[in-house]
Amino acid sequence: MQKTDRIFSGMRPTGRLHIGNYLGALQNWVELQKEYECIYSAVDLHAITTIASSDDIEAIQPNIKDMVLDWLAAGVDPERSIIFVQSHVPEVTMLYTLLGMVTPLGWLMRVPTFKEKVRQMDATEESVNYGLVGYPVLQTADIILYKADTVPVGEDQLPHLELAREIVRRFNNKFGETFPEPKAKLTESPLILGLDGQQKMSKSLDNDIEIAATEEVTTSRIVTAFTDPQRVRRDIPGRPEVCNVYSLHKIFTPNQLKSIYSECTLAERGCVDCKKQLSNGVNQFFGEMRDRRDKYALKPKLVDEILSDGARRAGIIARETIGEVREKMGLSLL
Repeated sequence: MQKTDRIFSGMRPTGRLHIGNYLGALQNWVELQKEYECIYSAVDLHAITTIASSDDIEAIQPNIKDMVLDWLAAGVDPERSIIFVQSHVPEVTMLYTLLGMVTPLGWLMRVPTFKEKVRQMDATEESVNYGLVGYPVLQTADIILYKADTVPVGEDQLPHLELAREIVRRFNNKFGETFPEPKAKLTESPLILGLDGQQKMSKSLDNDIEIAATEEVTTSRIVTAFTDPQRVRRDIPGRPEVCNVYSLHKIFTPNQLKSIYSECTLAERGCVDCKKQLSNGVNQFFGEMRDRRDKYALKPKLVDEILSDGARRAGIIARETIGEVREKMGLSLL
């Protein structure tokens, strides 16, 4: 099949991924390789926009390696896709700077996620770093440096992509047609609640289940999951529709849903039994992936070579783009 559209997508290096990351993005990345020319990046420059301590800095490199291992284990294929670390292609910082010359500050200050990040950091708009304000410009540079015309997003991310499109339109209007306006590839991104049953699964909230966790750790984590708050005894009929463990059963043990629902509502099974069954389903689901990850982990040089080759291939595209941009903006060619 001829691949005509080019995908770009990136992830901040937060270390080992959890099942919410897999179901929300990573499994889509794997599927997209079948139809698109895909470029996937560990966006380490984005990671340093919110650093709080030296520990955060020290974690970046091991986090990249752990995250990329999960990508490879899931089926992101370096033969079919370009896999690289964002900062290994320095042209992105040049394009980021040049795009900053055409992006109005007001556009950035109105981004809802910027205001939310400021609140999370307990900062003010006056004290927050410039990198966080310019985050959407760097995101745009990530995409258009490689002339990507398609970006996989969930509906909640559409405003971010629309801002990138606005920046592209403004650049093209000022300097001539240069970049394609990236269009959205809407992907299914189910909301996966964490083990607390209240908030989205997140490592920072310690309510997650890592893809690469051992079977024992997976089971011990799931045992702590909150279920129906009204079912305080086994002889009380459960309400699967309000139980997050049941919502995870829909993903990991779909063939057993009918009996799970019946036994729960009739108080014929306890929550502990239900969690053990879910643990078995999760472990089976990720079993082969974990085996592949272990094999890659034993070959760190191979992973380094994959990232190095990805940066080389991405760099070829990037240098061509930057040459075109410099010429159109009246800058001398290198």
